[in-house]
Amino acid sequence: MTNPLDELVTKALQRRAPTREEAAGVLTEEFDVLDVVAAAARVRRHFFGNRVKLNTIINMKSGLCPEDCTYCAQRLGSDSEILKYSWVAAEEAAEAAEAAAEAGAKRICLVASGRGPGQRDVNRVGSTIEAILRKQPDVEICACLGLLSAGQAEQLRAAGAYAYSHNLNTNEERYSEICSTHTFADRTSTVREATSAGLSPCSGAIFGTGESDSDVISLALELRELSPDSVPVNFLIPMEGTPLEGQWHLTPQRCLRILALYRFFFPDVELRLAGGREIHLRHVQALALHVANSMFLGDYLTSEGQTGDQDRRLITDAGFVIEGKEEATLPEQRQDLVHIRRRGVGTDVAPNV
Repeated sequence: MTNPLDELVTKALQRRAPTREEAAGVLTEEFDVLDVVAAAARVRRHFFGNRVKLNTIINMKSGLCPEDCTYCAQRLGSDSEILKYSWVAAEEAAEAAEAAAEAGAKRICLVASGRGPGQRDVNRVGSTIEAILRKQPDVEICACLGLLSAGQAEQLRAAGAYAYSHNLNTNEERYSEICSTHTFADRTSTVREATSAGLSPCSGAIFGTGESDSDVISLALELRELSPDSVPVNFLIPMEGTPLEGQWHLTPQRCLRILALYRFFFPDVELRLAGGREIHLRHVQALALHVANSMFLGDYLTSEGQTGDQDRRLITDAGFVIEGKEEATLPEQRQDLVHIRRRGVGTDVAPNV
């Protein structure tokens, strides 16, 4: 009799998604959590070997956000005692990026609170990208600025951005439960806008906000429709001053099962350990690295993470190595060979004839 977990591995290696029934089995007690992790690890090793990609966040504008996302300490009306400041200077961000790159970070994520950037903000971020690339020309720059307006993704790409990050956070059916100031469709539209502009799409989730198993599975299916290159997995830190404060629903085992399930749904995609990993995974973070191939180094937007030395020891103690800038993160079969036409009829650029 075939082992259902072996069947999931086989499907993942063929880039086929689990059925809802198969996915439900991963999240429940049907299989031992270590067996689930071991199965997901086979997929991870097939596509990513023993490499761990390091990313870092630079919070360029903190707090004072007009949106009301219930999980976020930067939200409208938040009483959280987080840092609040307007835009940091390009050179300050470049210095932080240089320190992170020298510590092993391959991707620099420039994040700013707010509904979305104005033209002045896009120009400011563009200048910051240029300042970073002057000092560290080989790093990937990912922008995360909220909802994009027409043409902004192209401007960021022209300035040197490699990727754009905009998480869906939870599934469409329950999205209105965690946010009322924008919609699920607003978020998917921004991811598609970024992808069309040639930016590498990064979109993931935050778990621990009250979602059911069915919600976890639905979000995975909805994310697959966007075909992201990166899927960050956040675990809720229920900060004081937010509507979700005090809601500690996650266990390390639950987090491992979610990570494993998302590896089956995104076998050849950069699956990233993000906010809350230290708090919720605790002493099983090393096990999580056998599923995820990427993680954030250093601090997050509003909370502090482990020290860089702790993270680097975690990686080496678990038998992994830090991915170098010269190495392609995504497997060769996933490298983008399709280029959106931006010349010829309908443009001011001569046709390729």
